[in-house]
Amino acid sequence: MHRISLEGRGDFDEWRDAARAFLSADIAPQNVEWHLRGEDAGLFGFSEEDPLPVSTTTKKLSVPAAFMELAQTIVCHSDPARFALLYRLLWRLQQDKALLQFKADADVAEARKLEKSVRRDSHKMTAFVRFKEVGLQPEQAGRRRFIAWFEPDHFIVERKAAFFQRRFTDMDWMILTPKGSARWDGETLETSRLPAQQPDLSDETDELWRTYYANIFNPARLKIKAMTTEMPKKYWKNLPEADLIPELVLNAERRVLEMGAKAATEPQLFHHRIQAAAESRPAPALPDADTLAGLKHEAQACTMCPLHCKATQTVFGEGPEGAAAMIVGEQPGDFEDLAGRPFVGPAGKVFDQVVGETGIARKDLYVTNAVKHFKYEARGKKRIHQRPDAGEVERCRWWLTREIELVQPKLIVAMGATAVFSLTGLKEKVSDLRGKPMPMDGGRTLFVTVHPSYLLRIPEERRKAEEFDRFRADMQAVRRLMDGTGTASAMS
Repeated sequence: MHRISLEGRGDFDEWRDAARAFLSADIAPQNVEWHLRGEDAGLFGFSEEDPLPVSTTTKKLSVPAAFMELAQTIVCHSDPARFALLYRLLWRLQQDKALLQFKADADVAEARKLEKSVRRDSHKMTAFVRFKEVGLQPEQAGRRRFIAWFEPDHFIVERKAAFFQRRFTDMDWMILTPKGSARWDGETLETSRLPAQQPDLSDETDELWRTYYANIFNPARLKIKAMTTEMPKKYWKNLPEADLIPELVLNAERRVLEMGAKAATEPQLFHHRIQAAAESRPAPALPDADTLAGLKHEAQACTMCPLHCKATQTVFGEGPEGAAAMIVGEQPGDFEDLAGRPFVGPAGKVFDQVVGETGIARKDLYVTNAVKHFKYEARGKKRIHQRPDAGEVERCRWWLTREIELVQPKLIVAMGATAVFSLTGLKEKVSDLRGKPMPMDGGRTLFVTVHPSYLLRIPEERRKAEEFDRFRADMQAVRRLMDGTGTASAMS
C-alpha cells in the first residue's frame, strides 16, 4: 500500500505530481491511500508518508482536456476523499477516454457533484464579498485601502483572487477567510493558504446598505425558503443589512396590505406627466378608402400594433365585393406571411379541400383573418405560431369591420376562438357556439366552427377522421345557409 499526504488547500500541482508518479508506476487506485497533512497518524497506522514511486514504464500518459478542468475545480473542494476520486477517474480514463460523458457512472456523478459545489461557492464569493474601507492615518498618503471577510465552504481564494484583482484593480484590498487570504497592492497579487481571523470592522457605508436593502425589499415577493437556500446564514451574518431581515419578514404581510391599499388610491410617481404626454400626441389617422383595393393598399402600411415589426408583410383578405359569405380565421401563418395571401398554407389546403367537397367555390368567398400580421416566436430557422392577444385583436378589429362594411356578406363564418372574439367580443368556447347560426347586426348571420389548423394538430388518426367529418358537416351547413335553405333550427 502506498501512502501520500497532501496539504489539500486548493493546490492542483501537488495532487497532479503525485498522481502522475503513481500512474507512471502503474499503481492501481486501490493501492493508494490519500491523506491530508496533519491528520492523526496513529489513526491510520503510519507516522510518515511513503516516497513517491519511480516510473517503471515509458508509456505516454494522456487525459482529455475536460478532465484537467474538472480536476482543477475539484481539488479546491474540502472533501478529503476528492484526491482518491480524481485518481480513480484518471486511472479509468487510460482505458476509456469517453468516461466523463457517462453521467450515470458513480465516480463521474460524484465528481460533477463536487464540481458544482465548488462553482456555487465561487459564485457566492463574488456575490457576497463586501469590502470595508480602512482609513489612512493623517500623515499617510496613497491609495484607498479596503478589507473584506468571507467564509467559503471550499479552498477557492486562489481560484477567485484574479477575479477581484481585475474588478478592483484601482484600490488596495485584502480578502480574509478561514481557508486562506488574498492581497492586492496595485502591483502584486499575493495569496496565502493560512487561515485568517475575522477582523472587527465597520464603516459609514454599512448604514447605506441597510437603507438600500430596506427600500428594495418587496414583501409581496417574499420567499423564505428561497432566501435560506440561496443566501445561507453564514453569508448573511457578515452583511450589515442582515439585522433588518427578521423585522422585514415579520411585517411583510402588513406591508403587502398597505401597498395594496395605497395602489388603489395613489398613482405612480410621474403618472400625471406620462398621461399628459400620451394625451398630447395626435391619434394616428385611419384610412378612408371606400374600396377593397384601396383598403388593402392602406393596410400595407399598418402600424397600429407591434406585430408589423416582425412580420414580412400585411396579409389582407381576398375575394369579391358582394360575396355571399365571409370566412374569418385567426391570423396569417408562415406560408401566408411569405406569400401575402390568406389561407394558402397547410390549413388553407385543408379548407380548400373540404369546401370543394361540399360544392362551395372558394372564388365565391371572401377569405380574411381577424389579425393581419403573422405573430410568431423564432426558434432557430423555424418561426413558431403564437396566438395573438386580446389587445392585438382589438387593434386589428378596425380593418375587419371595414372589410365587412365593403363586402356586405349575409353570412360570416368564424373559424376559431380568436375570430369569434374579434367579431363579437365574446370569449366563449368554440364548442359551445359551434354549428348554431346566430343573428348579427345588419341582418347578417354568424356561424362558428373550428379553424382547419386544429384538425392538423390532432395526433390520433381515428379522432382526426371524426373531426374532419364534423368540419365537413359544418361546411355543408354553411353551403345550405348560403343557398338560403339552412335555418337555426336545422343546425341545432
